[in-house]
Amino acid sequence: MTSFPLPSTSSSAESPDEPAKRAEQARAVCLRLLTARARTRAELEGQLAKRGYPDDVSVAVLDRLAEVGLVDDADFAEQWVRSRRVNAGKGRRALASELRNKGVDNEVITAALADIDAGAERVRAEQLVRDKLRREKLGDPGDRDAENKVTRRLVGMLARRGYSQTLAVDVVTTELANERARRQV
Repeated sequence: MTSFPLPSTSSSAESPDEPAKRAEQARAVCLRLLTARARTRAELEGQLAKRGYPDDVSVAVLDRLAEVGLVDDADFAEQWVRSRRVNAGKGRRALASELRNKGVDNEVITAALADIDAGAERVRAEQLVRDKLRREKLGDPGDRDAENKVTRRLVGMLARRGYSQTLAVDVVTTELANERARRQV
């Protein structure tokens, strides 16, 4: 891994081109971070602050990157929601929390999550439960302990992915009954 020197924080004998040099260094840091993956403005601000860049340099660099379209929180949020729903099966609550942790504004989060309706969320939860149930050993139909254990495990899985408890219990109960019926045939 290449190590880059931190900008000097000493103000003694600063040359006239020093602010421009620091801005170029900050821009290079941001571009390198954006090469790996898309990032929010807040994430980039945090990285620049961690590296010791002053706020005025950070704001100028990030404003310029936003102007040219390299930093766009709304686009980031839409891509994040689409990716995490498909690949990780996350629910609305978990997605909103992840976006908040990345520094995205609440209005942007609301807009990004607007396309997810309750029906789509339920369909995704059913799909996740069906996929897990295929690999579960259900035991005898009268064995309540085994059934409760499977139910707890599946409800917990959905809860960790941001689905409401009522939705999780309802989906698991329905899908568990469907799986038992399917296995009896």
